[in-house]
Amino acid sequence: MGEECSNLLPLSPPHLYILLALASSEKHGYAIMQEVKELSEGTYKLGPATLYENIAKLLASGAIVEVTSPTSADQRRRNYRLTATGRRALQLEMARLGRLIARSEASRGRQPEVSS
Repeated sequence: MGEECSNLLPLSPPHLYILLALASSEKHGYAIMQEVKELSEGTYKLGPATLYENIAKLLASGAIVEVTSPTSADQRRRNYRLTATGRRALQLEMARLGRLIARSEASRGRQPEVSS
């Protein structure tokens, strides 16, 4: 099941959203908060305390790493990137959620809906 990331699964909502936000590219904290807001269509908001508490946990677990960005004008700004472990945890969680939705739809006699 991905032994290296089993301690992360199932992902908590903040962890899921942070990893999703970092899936496309490295980002700094404020950009992560903006991406989460966009991904959730404004229904899930991460405040700074929640964001950085969860970033610390993801760093400790090896799911993300802090990187220095040569393009950043502000040297104090920290950027984060998914690691292979984080990417694997995200893949496993997305697969788990997909199976959950499919089972739920099947139990109600419906085909899973795909939203755009």
